[in-house]
Amino acid sequence: MSSFPAQANTSLLNRYLTPEIFNELKYLQTKTGFSLNQAIESGLKNPDSTIGIYAGDAESYRLFFKIFKPVIETYHKISIDQIHPSDLNPMDDRPTAPLSHAIVSYRIRIARNLKRFAFPTLMDDMDRAGVEELAVNALLKLKGDLKGSYIPLGELTKSQRVTLAAEHLLFGRGDRFMEAAGINRNWPASRGIFISDDHRFAVWINEEDHLRIISLDRTGTPRTTVGITKTYNRLARAMAHLEQNLKFARDPLLGYLTSCPSNLGTGMRAGVHICLPGFKTWEKEITETADKYQLQIRGTHGEKTEIKDNVVDISNRQRLGITEKKCIETLEQGLCAILADQRFTG
Repeated sequence: MSSFPAQANTSLLNRYLTPEIFNELKYLQTKTGFSLNQAIESGLKNPDSTIGIYAGDAESYRLFFKIFKPVIETYHKISIDQIHPSDLNPMDDRPTAPLSHAIVSYRIRIARNLKRFAFPTLMDDMDRAGVEELAVNALLKLKGDLKGSYIPLGELTKSQRVTLAAEHLLFGRGDRFMEAAGINRNWPASRGIFISDDHRFAVWINEEDHLRIISLDRTGTPRTTVGITKTYNRLARAMAHLEQNLKFARDPLLGYLTSCPSNLGTGMRAGVHICLPGFKTWEKEITETADKYQLQIRGTHGEKTEIKDNVVDISNRQRLGITEKKCIETLEQGLCAILADQRFTG
């Protein structure tokens, strides 16, 4: 594409891609061959995109910085002018009240891509297989409660699929946004799930990013006090091991690099499924409270899904310019603020 694309959408790409920026960047390619046209293809094909641009490798963010910069700063509500902090050390245990009575489950996931490999938007079969081999070798060295096994997606039995789907640990072919970005190419080759023996730790290999690392806890029925600290510390232990065995793509200002700019920084989404009987009545007020703490409210099964049985997904929106520990602390503070208002809980 050599001419400026006509766009009819409200994505951040549409807002910031000017003819001047397009003409300056349109003939550039990263060392792995990723171009501006490939970066914006998903956004052009999907007018309802929120962001509209993907990275094909670590170099994409530097080479196409003139378009990525305003998109990133607007989405993350932060200026890219300082070193991104990181703190994935374990946290001290602390009381979970008044949260425990309302929490259905805790889930924290971290996105990571390996150095020297193209991202899933661009990677070929050889790269994808190389990422799978390196990741599986590292994961199979995990011990204790993190010990588990790896199952390629193409080898999952029907029973395994049912179990993993019920636990929200199964991933499938990506949506139309990922399809247009090239992430679903040659599905499901070299894609799979590492799952711990107790099913509280999992890693998705070669989904939207090379690795989606997940720690989760269900509070049970009747609900018991688990606390997100336990969930976080399990993840921290796993990441300490993986950091010793794998090299992740990282930038001083942008933090850990991901296919979608929305996950830059920590790459972390820390969230809960929480039962709010008054949600439908007080949705506007709850959302306003969540916004004050940079939290995002989604449907019961994630983005663009309905809310069932008053169970909503609440997670951190801010990932860039904030430490992993701060993500957890802000989530807890926001949840406490929501539950402090009795209108919201019926």
